[in-house]
Amino acid sequence: MKRLAIAALAFIAVVAPAVAVGAWGNTGHRLIGVAAMRALPAELPAFLKTPGAIADVGELAREPDRWKGAGQPHDRERDTAHFIDLDDEGHVFDQRGMTLAELPRLKSEYDAALTKAGLDVDDAGYLPYAMIDAWQNLGRDFAYWRVLNAAEKRETDMERLAWYRADRLRREALILRDIGVMGHYVGDGSQPHHTTIHYNGWGDFPNPEGFTNSRQTHALFEGAFTNRVARLDAVEAAMPAANLDGFDVKARTVSYLTTTVGTVIPFYRLEKAGAFRDSDPRGAAFVNERLAAGAAELRDFITAAWTASGSASIGWPAVKVAEVEAGTVDPWLAMVGED
Repeated sequence: MKRLAIAALAFIAVVAPAVAVGAWGNTGHRLIGVAAMRALPAELPAFLKTPGAIADVGELAREPDRWKGAGQPHDRERDTAHFIDLDDEGHVFDQRGMTLAELPRLKSEYDAALTKAGLDVDDAGYLPYAMIDAWQNLGRDFAYWRVLNAAEKRETDMERLAWYRADRLRREALILRDIGVMGHYVGDGSQPHHTTIHYNGWGDFPNPEGFTNSRQTHALFEGAFTNRVARLDAVEAAMPAANLDGFDVKARTVSYLTTTVGTVIPFYRLEKAGAFRDSDPRGAAFVNERLAAGAAELRDFITAAWTASGSASIGWPAVKVAEVEAGTVDPWLAMVGED
């Protein structure tokens, strides 16, 4: 229930349009989605670059927060996707948990390992698996789009051509939705509080630097303060260059979250120094840098999913994307299905 309570506090804290605020708040998630889409490389499909698509992803990046309140088991299963609580030594929850580098291949194995250690995944969170799952799903989306797009360009049968076109448009809508959902979790991974046991004030832990224990820390930072200081131009200016060499989604997720958890103590030092009051430039720089990290990671996740999709096989009977794009295989049965 802790994360639901934070979301409620964020809603109260933000003086903005009357919409609910969750992780990063509406402003942060929108900016991450928009900045990532605007930075996509030229080789990705043109439909992703349209103003409408960019705006849609910005809105859809809020979607996992808007799912909340649907009831059980939906809420309990999905709320814990937004975070992973790491201790000061980098273990999941406490010394009984594994490190990010030790995460098992499957979430079911992760759950079992936590249970065996006497921990609860509802307390620990499973953000890395949400990120990886969403990336793999987008890769399938792209693979289907590539086949549909290639087939549509070559098809001479008018009935089949109409079906390919309609299914491509359906797939494009689905791709934007799935990028938005992935963008939400990637964005959560750039917010320091979503990677730490110190997720809302330092908490009941040794506190030699005297960091705040205010239970409004999380909400005020990602909501009201971010709403005041986050700017698209500042986010885009702070985005690092693309880093796609040897992209491995699990290794990349581990590296990304490890970097974010390294910003937890810097956050609390800035908070202690008053940097997250009013529109303090120190706090503003921190916010825009963290949003930029999320936008750059989302840009790279999208691009890597597109690249991986080129070597996929899809449909039944399965066809290779590369062969369809080369014009050596007819994908009709694989796309329509034989039942």
